[in-house]
Amino acid sequence: MSAVAAILGSAFSDSLPDELDLKPEQIETDWGSQTLYRVLDTERPAYVLFRHEVPHRLLPNQINYRAQAAALHAVDCKALLVTSSVGVLDADVPLYRPLLVEDLLMPENRLPDGSACTMFTEPSDDHGHLVINDSLFATDLTEQVRDWAAQVRASVANDVVFAYVQGPRSKTAAENRMLPPLGAQVNSMTLGPEVVLANELEIPCAGLVVGHKYSIPDRAPPEQDALSTTLDRSREEQERIVTAFLQEGEPVEFPNTIYRFGDDE
Repeated sequence: MSAVAAILGSAFSDSLPDELDLKPEQIETDWGSQTLYRVLDTERPAYVLFRHEVPHRLLPNQINYRAQAAALHAVDCKALLVTSSVGVLDADVPLYRPLLVEDLLMPENRLPDGSACTMFTEPSDDHGHLVINDSLFATDLTEQVRDWAAQVRASVANDVVFAYVQGPRSKTAAENRMLPPLGAQVNSMTLGPEVVLANELEIPCAGLVVGHKYSIPDRAPPEQDALSTTLDRSREEQERIVTAFLQEGEPVEFPNTIYRFGDDE
């Protein structure tokens, strides 16, 4: 039976989701070892991946994105919910409310080490071009997450365009001014590579984010809470949706294509 999985980020920096009974499993891949947490007492196999580890240890540029994707592929993940706490670039997008990602802005398709963001780093029989027929965020899976959000009374506020901006430093005011005219409404230092690599392994993805601060130049934030406080608030909304997804979520068909030359001969 295929699995479902969720990638959790900084909002879960020092503890596990309260309602989930998790058991760590070490997955060996060609890219290195990766810990996944198996969710116990679910009918369908379900896993949690803490991108920064637990407690929070890795900066965004230190994450082994390929090992994470390969580990999820190894457990036959066929529905991946990728979460993130994000900076908000659009004044009409509310803070502390669940947002579903409809598209990705990642003009330079690279990982933090400068290499191409791909699982196909060497010639092989399996390599190919990721052709986006639907979206990097599978429509069917996104709608499934929207339904779960409504059922746990954490209704989605907006669908947003996400910009991936490599860390580990924060952005300058000039960089924050550059992104909205390109269509970006929210941004963070992760999520983008995870979604691209998972799609190359034909894992359908959905993106669930919560804004924990405004990243709009010349606009005062609505409050001046410490970063840890704002992340805690963003966690509350994410956790209910993630828990429901892991307990009841279902795989969907991969909506894109890996085009391999010779396949159509």
